[in-house]
Amino acid sequence: MNCFFKRKQRKFVSELKNRRHAEDDLLSPALRHDYDKLISEAENCRTPDELKAVHARSAALPLPEKRGAMYTFLDLILVVGAVAFGLRGLYFQPFRIPTSSMQPTLYGIHYLSRSNASNKFLDKVPSPLNKFLFGMSDATAVIPETAEYVPGTERHQPGMIFDRTSFQLGKNSVTLPGTPEQVLAYTRMYPGKIISANEKISDGFVSLGDHLFVERFSLYLSPPKRGDVMVFTTENLKYNDIPLILTGGYYYIKRLAALPGDTVKIVDNQLYIKPAGAAEFRPVQEIEPRFKKIYSMKGGYHGHLSNMGSMGFAFGEEYTVPDNHYLMLGDNSSFSMDSRYFGPVHRKQMIGRAWLTFYPLSRRTGIVDSKEPLDVPTTPHNGNTFNEMYLQ
Repeated sequence: MNCFFKRKQRKFVSELKNRRHAEDDLLSPALRHDYDKLISEAENCRTPDELKAVHARSAALPLPEKRGAMYTFLDLILVVGAVAFGLRGLYFQPFRIPTSSMQPTLYGIHYLSRSNASNKFLDKVPSPLNKFLFGMSDATAVIPETAEYVPGTERHQPGMIFDRTSFQLGKNSVTLPGTPEQVLAYTRMYPGKIISANEKISDGFVSLGDHLFVERFSLYLSPPKRGDVMVFTTENLKYNDIPLILTGGYYYIKRLAALPGDTVKIVDNQLYIKPAGAAEFRPVQEIEPRFKKIYSMKGGYHGHLSNMGSMGFAFGEEYTVPDNHYLMLGDNSSFSMDSRYFGPVHRKQMIGRAWLTFYPLSRRTGIVDSKEPLDVPTTPHNGNTFNEMYLQ
């Protein structure tokens, strides 16, 4: 009998405590006091009759005012949002890649002329579908009269998904996708340039950048590895004494090329590594297979270019990576601001490993860095990029 009473008492006390704490934000101070008093009395009951009396008094306590439907819905949204942001912070964080420094592993943002477009559907679907499915914004413009480009008239219009830039050609205002730097590059505008009547200023598309998830959790379990495609912050990184945060943004994405203690050098467009404790240098692709595609000379891959940057190792000198630092290089070596310019990156600046490209639909959709190079030879670049990049 005593055991039965004790179980019943524990159950009742537990129910009172759950009710008290679950509704804490809705209870008045007086009701909180009444609940706390009943809980204390229930815990000190010695007989079934005493417990029955406390139970009766608890049933007489008024219930808290019920939440309205909208209040309940907003409460649910807040909880779901908190969980989502928690997952984002701890596990998977979405990023948009605005740079072409990782081509052809990632596409980045660049101009694609209509004549070079390998996607046969780009000209067959409406412009909104081009953006939604393929991440391409139409960049075709024609003016009706002969006009001269007016330098300094560029007006940047930032957007949530893509940027736009307007500028003047004579009396005509032209708006095209991209930042001012990107637009002036693919339209090849320069002071004094004359555009003839009905001439196409540009005829193609601008990619909106790869959207991908960065996986953050594994860095708590294992250190970064050579060959990983990593996102990191640019805190404390400078080029020509100018912080990268001011010129290139807060986040960069590159491939980890060398580990702490490695000695490196780039000779004849080949990165050589002498790991800590090793006796001689070896080509990086012999140490880490993921670099074989970089040196395949196919599909736009072209090795790591020497004689570019400000760090001595890019000019064939030997350089040892400091403790807790990593050498980060872009796959598109000819168009990459990377450790050849700003030096090694500290471990604490690492955000996570690039994991999954989820937008747009392309051959790169899916696990990052899982595609082999296209089986076409990389030709000399045409001044803006490698032609093979357009086939991605």
